[in-house]
Amino acid sequence: MNNYDSYFDLGQLIAKYMRNELGEQEKLQLDQWLQADARNQELFKKLTDEHLLNNELETFSATDKAKAWHNITKSTGFKRKSNKLRWVGYAAAVLLLAALTITLNKRQTAEQPQNLANQHKDIPPGTNKAILTLADGSTIVLDSAKHGQIASQQNVVIKEDENGKVVYEATHETQDPARSAPAETIAMNMLATPRGGQYQVVLPDGTKVWLNAASSLKYPTVFTGNERRVELTGEAYFEVSKNPSKPFNVKTASQTVTVLGTHFNINSYADEGATKTTLLEGSVRVTGNSGQSVKIKPGEQAVNTLSNININENANIDEAVAWKNGKFVFSNTDLQTIMRQLSRWYDVDVEYQGKTAQKHYMGRISRNVPVSQIFEILKTSGLNFTINGRKIIVKS
Repeated sequence: MNNYDSYFDLGQLIAKYMRNELGEQEKLQLDQWLQADARNQELFKKLTDEHLLNNELETFSATDKAKAWHNITKSTGFKRKSNKLRWVGYAAAVLLLAALTITLNKRQTAEQPQNLANQHKDIPPGTNKAILTLADGSTIVLDSAKHGQIASQQNVVIKEDENGKVVYEATHETQDPARSAPAETIAMNMLATPRGGQYQVVLPDGTKVWLNAASSLKYPTVFTGNERRVELTGEAYFEVSKNPSKPFNVKTASQTVTVLGTHFNINSYADEGATKTTLLEGSVRVTGNSGQSVKIKPGEQAVNTLSNININENANIDEAVAWKNGKFVFSNTDLQTIMRQLSRWYDVDVEYQGKTAQKHYMGRISRNVPVSQIFEILKTSGLNFTINGRKIIVKS
């Protein structure tokens, strides 16, 4: 919204704001306009003052456009500096008045818009989005709004289904593409999520993978040879398709997890200090780069700190896979760990001011809420949180 023509769209955004109908992208657009200039924030306050606008509605009809604009500019102090600005501002005002008429008739007292200071500064949650990099280096931007075939490689069709996940399928020419593709020519793909994104992929063998924010998975379009091998950075949940003759290996920076068919989660973010492999079903072997190897059972978690691998026999499975189930689960979780999770999911940086005590938290909340709602859990310990653009400032 950097030019005058966009004020017409701005009017629509503010109208939707007053009806609590803004979509996530629209919230971001409105927020960008508000952050651009303090005068925009002041105008926004006045244009969304229902008492002020309701008084104007009593004195003129929304169809009396000239009088509508005159009264709005007089009430808000919004100066008309050019004919072009007068027209676009006038269009926005008329839209606001029409929206206000509907709003006052539809909305109950309990549905009042949030306080302006919180509304325009809040940060929405992440969404389904990722980038798929093909063997030739070309990239495809993915989101849940698209579906259908997006590429094809080595007798394998790559589709994005209606649920927003990437699926690899053999073509009709051959139902066993591994037989027709020499190992040295196998194409490698990579699915990567940014901060504020997550995505799902169904690999060529039917293995399902959920990829958390700020993560990547590198894998072949066809599994050949005597193993199935993928490489992970970040965090992912796996439901491995059973194939006793071909083990499934997940390689991270610090270890390799070997399975035949099972459900497990790997958290291998570089800033977490340890790689955690949590088993839900089946059996897996975790081998560290040092050569140490452990086998874990369902309900257990292997914690790899590079120097050694320990087994937590009573792992909190609910907490380990909460992200995959659309939740944050804090079970005696320290503040720094929580803020790292928020940083990745809400695409924000975190700054600590003052001496931050080693506080721990218990709680459960959806990942599909604005970041301010997470703060309600954390404020119980006396901390204050300020949002400055895409930075969260934690004050003790």
